Amino acid sequence: MGLMGKLVGGAGSVAALGEAAKGVAEVFVPSATRRMEYSAEAQMAALRQLGEEYQHPALSWFDRLVNGLNRLPRPFLAFGTIGLFVYAMVDPEAFAFRMVGLNAVPEPLWWLLGAIVAFYFGARETHYFRNRTVVSPFAASPVAPEENAALEEWRRG
Repeated sequence: MGLMGKLVGGAGSVAALGEAAKGVAEVFVPSATRRMEYSAEAQMAALRQLGEEYQHPALSWFDRLVNGLNRLPRPFLAFGTIGLFVYAMVDPEAFAFRMVGLNAVPEPLWWLLGAIVAFYFGARETHYFRNRTVVSPFAASPVAPEENAALEEWRRG
């Protein structure tokens, strides 16, 4: 028997001491193997989530029409704003005349318009936020903690 075996108390004790040192080392430097396993689990969870997107039944023509109409306000707002810039360059006098008309709109009406636009986009964002599916890589398959012989011996003792 080697010197370490005699000092510690046998081959089983040396193995337990080695496992304890491994456990302590993993506290400070995570296991690369465990990190790769978690990465693979996260990728599989992401693939499952993306696969669920295509499992919905086919939509009717009315559903497709309403979905198309729901997608129109943002492009209209964006292209309309760009159109205002083009209009200002093409016909500055008519643009200035219309802007004077906008200046005559009372302030509470602007607040109302801002609230309607904010609630429209806020409601859409809230809808998508509430109906999202959160897939955790840890919820898919629970991983049992590794056994630590030294810790178990300490708990028993």
